[in-house]
Amino acid sequence: MSFSVVAFSPAPTWFKDTPTLECWGKIEHRFDKDRHRRSTSEATKGIHVFDPSYQRRCACQEPIVEDDGTPIIDADGAPKMRKLGASCPKLTQKGHGTWYFYFELEAGEGGKRRRVRRGGFATKDEAKAKSAEVYRDVIGGADVLSNTTVGEDLTAWLKRKRRLARTTRHGYEEHINLYLEPHLGHIKRRDLRLRHVEAMYDAIERENAERLLHHAKVVELKEARDAAYTAWVRTAGKKTARRLTRRLYLEANAAFREGSKGKRKITSAATMHRINATLSSFLGAGIKRGEYATNWSAMVELPAVKRPKALVWTPERVEEWKRTGQKPSPVMVWTPEQTGQFLDFICDDRLYGMWHGFIFRGPRRGEMAALPWTEVSLSGSWFRISAQVVEVAYRLYDEAPKQDSVRTVTLDSLTRDHWQGWQTTQANEREQWSGEEAWVESNRVWTHENGKPLHPDWISRRFNRLVELSGLPPVRLHDTRHLSATLALLGGADIKVVQERLGHSSRQITSDTYTSVLPQLMTAEAESTSAVVPRSQQKEVPPDDERSDPESQEEGGTEEAPESGEDGPDEGLRPAA
Repeated sequence: MSFSVVAFSPAPTWFKDTPTLECWGKIEHRFDKDRHRRSTSEATKGIHVFDPSYQRRCACQEPIVEDDGTPIIDADGAPKMRKLGASCPKLTQKGHGTWYFYFELEAGEGGKRRRVRRGGFATKDEAKAKSAEVYRDVIGGADVLSNTTVGEDLTAWLKRKRRLARTTRHGYEEHINLYLEPHLGHIKRRDLRLRHVEAMYDAIERENAERLLHHAKVVELKEARDAAYTAWVRTAGKKTARRLTRRLYLEANAAFREGSKGKRKITSAATMHRINATLSSFLGAGIKRGEYATNWSAMVELPAVKRPKALVWTPERVEEWKRTGQKPSPVMVWTPEQTGQFLDFICDDRLYGMWHGFIFRGPRRGEMAALPWTEVSLSGSWFRISAQVVEVAYRLYDEAPKQDSVRTVTLDSLTRDHWQGWQTTQANEREQWSGEEAWVESNRVWTHENGKPLHPDWISRRFNRLVELSGLPPVRLHDTRHLSATLALLGGADIKVVQERLGHSSRQITSDTYTSVLPQLMTAEAESTSAVVPRSQQKEVPPDDERSDPESQEEGGTEEAPESGEDGPDEGLRPAA
């Protein structure tokens, strides 16, 4: 057994005079004072030592008295009180008071003392665990002394981001105002943890459940209103019956309008991921600035989001849509035959050239709405996309698109001819309006009859109306970008060329999201695959008319079964070797 020898300085006088157990308590107290003095000195010198101190305190109070013991009275005539803190005699009782800790940090500017304090812990072990957690945050670079809230940091962060696009800024503001500020804004910067972020998404899912119930109630009220309206319209005979059904309709309509108040849309999984992306950007910036130590958004598990795949309107899907009125996918693409039917139907439309450009060139609606004549060369068969119209809070703004979206698109000969015809039509409209009302000189390619630029929402509504009138299965205006890419794939175009024309940052986006496999390509692939394998003998397949002829099937059914040993059908089975 080995022992370690510790050398002490000469014992003080009080130690020699009173060699009792009380001396050891005084020595321990002196060592604590020396440790505190060393940690304070080291913190002042910039040396960072983790040496927390713990004490138990309470909120008990006692009157403040003068030197002669007279209580000090305040302006209201009541005695002034002071907190006892660590000097309360009841602290010897179990469960009285709570534990606190503090430790020194590196000195600030000018040698200013910086001390971390926390309290309110039921046990000393809890205080020790919390002090270690706070110290880890300090090592990670977090600002543990600040009382700033997450809401204040969110406001400052958004204000610092001066290079954001207007639509991106609007999205950030919505996420902050609707989700981050209400759920996280009151939390202090130093106290933000993963459980707070997870609680926010739990609250969003609870709100979604309530909104689903509200939506279902609104649907019931709407159906009741529509049924009451139908009954009112179809009521014949005496006026009394019509008045009764009309009153029932008015009551159902009033109930529907009252029940629709406060209706809010469901926060989808895709929206949750966008909210988390905003939070991640905020925390990432805070980590760089030394305000936060951990990006908690990276640890959250959210519902999976599946990007909708563009599907083709095959005959089977069209029949199902006619029967149920439901689309198989949010993104649908016409076949070449259906596309031709639509173009034939709208051939007399005033903006036929624009629809033709959407289908075969695939620009975005904001890009088409902002296209000026100065960026169009009909002689060179191209147009350059360098601007877009965006809508933010029902207001229109002209903005430059993303760097990958600035591009030059080649015009095919047919589209170029239609655009040349449109240029002549627009010139005639300018002359007509100049004699009656002022022509709006916007220099835009696509305008109303008076030269006023087209609103992107108006373009979408007009397209939807034309699709509805054509009787074809529904597609959205944005689906024409998918259609354009799919037609290019069918025409044998390289995917890189299609990517550049659509303005995508990578060919993976174009191939995974914006192209659909048409039945023609699927049939060609199936036939080419089966033709690869050489065959010396193939099973004869009767023609379709023979397989579907009931008389031939009946005659075949009256034939006698072959006797054993005679050749007959063996269903492709062979005896085992």
